[in-house]
Amino acid sequence: MKKSSFEVDEMDINFSHYLTNLIPENKAWIQTLEAQANRENVPIMDQLSIKFLCQIVRMMQPSHILEIGTGIGYSALRMLDAYPKTTIVSVERDKNRFSQAKDIIKTHQKQNNIKVIHGEALEVLQQLNDENYSFDFIFIDAAKAHYKSFFQRADKLLTNQGVIASDNVLFRGYVKEPEQAPRRLKNIAKKMAQFNEWLMNHSSYTTSIVPIGDGIAISFKN
Repeated sequence: MKKSSFEVDEMDINFSHYLTNLIPENKAWIQTLEAQANRENVPIMDQLSIKFLCQIVRMMQPSHILEIGTGIGYSALRMLDAYPKTTIVSVERDKNRFSQAKDIIKTHQKQNNIKVIHGEALEVLQQLNDENYSFDFIFIDAAKAHYKSFFQRADKLLTNQGVIASDNVLFRGYVKEPEQAPRRLKNIAKKMAQFNEWLMNHSSYTTSIVPIGDGIAISFKN
């Protein structure tokens, strides 16, 4: 018997709680950083999503990672913790977040492994391309309305058989029916739905969208 969408959604929620409760207690520095993000209302990845992202990093063991959207440096530090031999370039447009991330990364003595660049992502990505940078793994977690442009620019920086991970691609579930999204979110919901369709049909990538957290797309460069 086919389950209703309500029953499926309820099951997903129950499994999310179950899986989250299975996660062992994080290291003290991670808990401290998560508490700081919570106090300051800084959005960071949920527990299931960051564990999944870090598992990919562990399996891939990328030499060079590019992150689009630094925030306070939480995901960059978590990815580095997952594979300490990597180096990370992270791009942040917000000046205050950029400064905060640099300070936090320096506090953790990881400034030699993580380079944070302040600027508009598309401009920085073009600069990195001009300087012949290349990356094995790219993580997109920035302005959702520009995901397609970020991906297209990131593609030029990705090595063959590299991976691009895009966070928040299910956008609170609104991508299923963008017209049902609140007015202020309707345009972003439409763009994210269009991005997902474009990405799933991209001739140079094989993509899977994993419905954990707010949705993560994993795109392998053929």
